[in-house]
Amino acid sequence: MNFTHMRQDLLLKTINGAHKTLVTLSGGRLGKTAANLPVVKLTTTGRKSGQARTVMLTAPIHGDGRYVLVASKGGDDRHPDWYHNLVANPQVTLEPVSGEGPVTLVARTATGDEEAELWSRIATGTKGYAAYRKKTTRNIPIVICEPV
Repeated sequence: MNFTHMRQDLLLKTINGAHKTLVTLSGGRLGKTAANLPVVKLTTTGRKSGQARTVMLTAPIHGDGRYVLVASKGGDDRHPDWYHNLVANPQVTLEPVSGEGPVTLVARTATGDEEAELWSRIATGTKGYAAYRKKTTRNIPIVICEPV
Protein backbone atom coordinates (compact mmCIF):
# COMPACT_ATOMS: atom_id res chain seq x y z
CA MET A 1 0.00 0.00 0.00
CA ASN A 2 1.41 3.38 -0.96
CA PHE A 3 1.24 6.68 0.92
CA THR A 4 -1.69 7.99 -1.16
CA HIS A 5 -3.75 4.91 -0.36
CA MET A 6 -2.87 5.15 3.33
CA ARG A 7 -3.87 8.82 3.39
CA GLN A 8 -7.15 8.13 1.56
CA ASP A 9 -8.00 5.24 3.90
CA LEU A 10 -7.26 7.35 6.99
CA LEU A 11 -9.43 10.18 5.67
CA LEU A 12 -12.37 7.87 4.94
CA LYS A 13 -12.08 6.16 8.35
CA THR A 14 -11.94 9.53 10.09
CA ILE A 15 -15.03 10.82 8.28
CA ASN A 16 -16.86 7.58 9.00
CA GLY A 17 -15.89 7.68 12.67
CA ALA A 18 -17.00 11.29 12.97
CA HIS A 19 -20.33 10.39 11.39
CA LYS A 20 -20.85 7.49 13.81
CA THR A 21 -20.02 9.81 16.72
CA LEU A 22 -22.46 12.47 15.49
CA VAL A 23 -25.25 9.90 15.23
CA THR A 24 -24.46 8.47 18.66
CA LEU A 25 -24.15 11.80 20.49
CA SER A 26 -27.32 13.19 18.92
CA GLY A 27 -29.30 10.05 19.69
CA GLY A 28 -29.85 9.58 15.96
CA ARG A 29 -31.39 13.03 15.45
CA LEU A 30 -28.42 14.14 13.32
CA GLY A 31 -26.67 12.24 10.56
CA LYS A 32 -29.71 10.35 9.29
CA THR A 33 -28.98 11.47 5.76
CA ALA A 34 -25.96 12.37 3.65
CA ALA A 35 -26.29 14.02 0.23
CA ASN A 36 -30.08 13.68 0.65
CA LEU A 37 -29.78 9.88 0.92
CA PRO A 38 -30.69 7.77 3.95
CA VAL A 39 -27.74 6.56 6.00
CA VAL A 40 -27.40 3.00 7.26
CA LYS A 41 -24.96 1.24 9.55
CA LEU A 42 -23.64 -1.84 7.78
CA THR A 43 -21.96 -4.48 9.92
CA THR A 44 -19.93 -7.15 8.19
CA THR A 45 -17.66 -9.88 9.53
CA GLY A 46 -14.00 -9.12 8.93
CA ARG A 47 -12.70 -11.60 6.38
CA LYS A 48 -9.33 -11.83 8.14
CA SER A 49 -10.13 -10.99 11.77
CA GLY A 50 -13.58 -12.55 12.10
CA GLN A 51 -14.55 -9.44 14.08
CA ALA A 52 -17.65 -7.33 13.51
CA ARG A 53 -16.87 -4.27 11.36
CA THR A 54 -19.36 -1.41 11.13
CA VAL A 55 -19.37 1.36 8.55
CA MET A 56 -21.79 4.19 7.77
CA LEU A 57 -23.06 4.18 4.18
CA THR A 58 -25.80 5.75 2.12
CA ALA A 59 -28.52 3.59 0.61
CA PRO A 60 -29.57 5.21 -2.68
CA ILE A 61 -32.27 2.60 -3.29
CA HIS A 62 -34.29 1.00 -0.52
CA GLY A 63 -37.69 -0.42 0.24
CA ASP A 64 -39.53 -3.62 1.09
CA GLY A 65 -36.69 -4.69 3.37
CA ARG A 66 -34.15 -4.45 0.54
CA TYR A 67 -31.23 -2.01 0.50
CA VAL A 68 -28.92 -1.20 -2.39
CA LEU A 69 -25.40 0.01 -1.56
CA VAL A 70 -22.62 1.27 -3.80
CA ALA A 71 -19.06 0.06 -3.15
CA SER A 72 -17.59 3.30 -4.52
CA LYS A 73 -14.96 4.19 -1.90
CA GLY A 74 -15.17 7.74 -3.25
CA GLY A 75 -14.05 6.64 -6.70
CA ASP A 76 -10.84 5.08 -5.38
CA ASP A 77 -9.15 2.45 -7.56
CA ARG A 78 -9.69 -0.17 -4.81
CA HIS A 79 -12.84 -1.78 -3.45
CA PRO A 80 -13.77 -0.81 0.11
CA ASP A 81 -12.92 -3.27 2.88
CA TRP A 82 -16.60 -3.70 3.74
CA TYR A 83 -17.20 -5.01 0.22
CA HIS A 84 -14.42 -7.59 0.49
CA ASN A 85 -15.86 -8.62 3.86
CA LEU A 86 -19.39 -9.22 2.57
CA VAL A 87 -18.11 -11.11 -0.46
CA ALA A 88 -16.31 -13.45 1.97
CA ASN A 89 -19.33 -13.63 4.32
CA PRO A 90 -22.57 -12.35 2.75
CA GLN A 91 -24.61 -12.36 5.97
CA VAL A 92 -24.68 -8.75 7.17
CA THR A 93 -26.51 -6.61 9.69
CA LEU A 94 -27.95 -3.36 8.48
CA GLU A 95 -29.46 -0.67 10.66
CA PRO A 96 -31.09 2.43 9.18
CA VAL A 97 -29.99 5.48 11.17
CA SER A 98 -33.59 6.73 10.90
CA GLY A 99 -34.38 4.58 13.92
CA GLU A 100 -35.66 1.27 12.61
CA GLY A 101 -33.99 -1.65 14.33
CA PRO A 102 -31.13 -3.68 12.89
CA VAL A 103 -31.98 -6.46 10.44
CA THR A 104 -29.98 -9.45 9.25
CA LEU A 105 -29.68 -9.55 5.49
CA VAL A 106 -27.83 -11.46 2.81
CA ALA A 107 -25.70 -9.37 0.47
CA ARG A 108 -24.89 -10.08 -3.15
CA THR A 109 -23.30 -8.18 -6.01
CA ALA A 110 -25.66 -7.16 -8.81
CA THR A 111 -24.68 -8.37 -12.27
CA GLY A 112 -25.81 -8.03 -15.87
CA ASP A 113 -29.10 -6.32 -16.62
CA GLU A 114 -29.89 -5.91 -12.93
CA GLU A 115 -26.65 -4.00 -12.37
CA ALA A 116 -27.25 -1.80 -15.43
CA GLU A 117 -30.78 -0.95 -14.31
CA LEU A 118 -29.68 -0.12 -10.76
CA TRP A 119 -26.74 2.01 -11.99
CA SER A 120 -29.12 3.93 -14.21
CA ARG A 121 -31.43 4.68 -11.29
CA ILE A 122 -28.56 5.57 -8.96
CA ALA A 123 -26.75 7.84 -11.45
CA THR A 124 -29.98 9.64 -12.30
CA GLY A 125 -30.86 10.30 -8.67
CA THR A 126 -27.39 10.93 -7.26
CA LYS A 127 -24.75 12.74 -9.29
CA GLY A 128 -21.98 11.91 -6.79
CA TYR A 129 -21.98 8.23 -7.67
CA ALA A 130 -21.78 9.03 -11.39
CA ALA A 131 -18.73 11.19 -10.67
CA TYR A 132 -17.10 8.36 -8.71
CA ARG A 133 -17.64 6.04 -11.64
CA LYS A 134 -15.88 8.47 -13.99
CA LYS A 135 -12.99 8.87 -11.54
CA THR A 136 -11.93 5.20 -11.59
CA THR A 137 -11.33 2.47 -14.13
CA ARG A 138 -12.56 -0.28 -11.81
CA ASN A 139 -16.09 -1.58 -11.94
CA ILE A 140 -17.83 -0.13 -8.89
CA PRO A 141 -19.98 -2.93 -7.46
CA ILE A 142 -23.65 -2.45 -6.69
CA VAL A 143 -24.58 -4.50 -3.61
CA ILE A 144 -28.08 -5.73 -2.94
CA CYS A 145 -28.90 -6.60 0.67
CA GLU A 146 -32.08 -8.65 1.03
CA PRO A 147 -33.89 -10.45 3.84
CA VAL A 148 -32.58 -13.91 4.67
